[in-house]
Amino acid sequence: MTIAFDLNDLQAFRAVAELNNFSRAAEAVHISQPAFSRRIDKLEEALGVRLLERTTRRVSLTALGRDFAHKVQALLDDLDGTLLAMRGVEATRMGEVTIACVPSTVYYYVSQVVQRFRDQFPKIRVKVLDAGANEVLGAVVRGEADFGLNFIGSQEPGIQFTPLREERFVAACRRDHPMAKKRRVAWADLAAYDFIAIAQNSGNRLLLDQALAGVPERPVPVCEAQHVTTLLGLVEAGLGVAAVPAMAMPGKDHPLLVSVPLDGPVVTRHVGLIRRSGRTLAPAAQHLYGFFTEMAAPARGRRGLALRQRKP
Repeated sequence: MTIAFDLNDLQAFRAVAELNNFSRAAEAVHISQPAFSRRIDKLEEALGVRLLERTTRRVSLTALGRDFAHKVQALLDDLDGTLLAMRGVEATRMGEVTIACVPSTVYYYVSQVVQRFRDQFPKIRVKVLDAGANEVLGAVVRGEADFGLNFIGSQEPGIQFTPLREERFVAACRRDHPMAKKRRVAWADLAAYDFIAIAQNSGNRLLLDQALAGVPERPVPVCEAQHVTTLLGLVEAGLGVAAVPAMAMPGKDHPLLVSVPLDGPVVTRHVGLIRRSGRTLAPAAQHLYGFFTEMAAPARGRRGLALRQRKP
C-alpha cells in the first residue's frame, strides 16, 4: 500500500484539530492558508474519508476525524519522544511537559515539585492545566496533558493510576476563630459556624456527599465556591469555615490560616498520578513524572533524589 501523505500533512491536521480554525492553524505551522488547505485536502483524499466539516464560519471534526485526531496525536507524540531519545542525554534536559491537576493540589504541593524539577531541568518548560477532576481526567484521556494529578481515574479503562498519598479532609479557619484552638472537630461541630462549601459539581463535593450521607447533622453552606483555592480565600477573608483536603492547606507558619483535624467520620481521598496505559512518556515528561513519584516516597527515596540533584 502506498502512503500518499507525509508528516507535514499530519502536523497540519493536528493543528486544525486543536485550533478549529484554518487561518490560525496555517499560522501555527508557518504556511499560507491556501497551502494549508491543500495539505488537508491531500490527507482526506489519501484516506478516502472526510475528516473535517467546513463552513464559512467554523471548522469541526467529523466522528472519523475525532478518532483520527487521537491517533495522530499519539503517533506524533511517540515520534517526538523517539527523536529526543536518539539525540542523547542532553535532549532529555529540554522540551515541554504538560501536567493536568486538580486545583487543590497546585498551590502547596505541585508548586514545590515543579520548583525542584526546574532547579535541575531549567530548560524544560512546564505547563500546568488546573481544572476539575473530570476535566483533568479528560485532558489525559485525550492526550492534551502528558499526565495528571487527580483523585479519580483508578477505575477508568485505559488509564494507569499510581497512588501517591492518602489524605484526609480538615477544617480550615482563621487563627482568630474559636475553632482554631481545638485539637479536632466533628462535622457536626461545623454547623455552629458559617460554613463555606465547594460547589455541587465539584469532584470533592461528590466525594464528601457520598462519605457523609449517613451523618445526621451536617453543616449547611452559606456560601459556595467552584475551587478549593477560592474557598480558602473566603475563609482567610473571615467569611466562615470550610472543609478542604489537607494537601490544599498551607504549613503551620501561615499567618492567617489554620487546619484542624476532622472526624466523625474521617473522610479521605486518594491522590495519584494518571496517565494513558501502554503509552511511553516523552523523556522530559518522564523526568517530571519521576519527581512526583520519588518525592512521595519515604524519606530514603527523597534522600536519593537529593543526591541526584546535586550531580552536575
